[in-house]
Amino acid sequence: MGDIKNFIAARVAKELKDGDVVNLGIGLPTLVPNHLPEGVDLTLQSENGFVGLVPLEEGKESPHVVNAGGVMAGIADDGAFFSSADSFAIIRGGHVDVTVLGSLQVDEKGNIANYKIPGKMLPGMGGAMDLVVGARKVIVAMEHTNKGKHKILKECTLPLTAKSQVNLIVTEMGVMKVTPEGLALVEYNPEYTIEEIQAATEAELIIADDFTGALDTGVQFTKVGIKAKVLVNTELNLDQNSDVEVLVLNAETR
Repeated sequence: MGDIKNFIAARVAKELKDGDVVNLGIGLPTLVPNHLPEGVDLTLQSENGFVGLVPLEEGKESPHVVNAGGVMAGIADDGAFFSSADSFAIIRGGHVDVTVLGSLQVDEKGNIANYKIPGKMLPGMGGAMDLVVGARKVIVAMEHTNKGKHKILKECTLPLTAKSQVNLIVTEMGVMKVTPEGLALVEYNPEYTIEEIQAATEAELIIADDFTGALDTGVQFTKVGIKAKVLVNTELNLDQNSDVEVLVLNAETR
């Protein structure tokens, strides 16, 4: 379990409180329930029409229950099914406390682009637009870069899912919150230096007033260096937009 996705999911789990109604996006966010602290009980909502989403138990797979991503899922004994209209009424009515989802890009203003790459086929937007606007708190859980290419930007370049809706970004490098002054680093992974995190981030990072230092998720991984060309800002005492070779970092299982 010592891998990058579980590392991110474990840190996201610390943001969730007992009794929260939570919607989890497909992929990485579905790992979050595996890392919940003891005593934290969530109600997981799936936008295709039920609450009480639970992880599948081996041998109890059923093709009759699938999550919003079309993946087989389970439902709790006290769960409930309802129409898609009712499901989106829950979302649009502000009854979801937290949504956790991945993204292609996020920027310093809290804008998010997570559904479309121009020129590529896509099955549809799903519930992303409703979720990021309707949920009380929006957490983006994703790897910090895409093979060395910035994903945390000054301004998104892909079509937006929503404007100014992201509250928190959690990656393998650290935790950043969106503030009126910009992206504030709250915690960092001690596997990386602050300079390395900034180099992998196009947006300028500021140190949050409530900066807590190194994060600890209980999940470990070893970083792997990959040479990549990125734009480095003046925080690193280089000319803004200098095109230089720096070490951009991914992860592998320890």
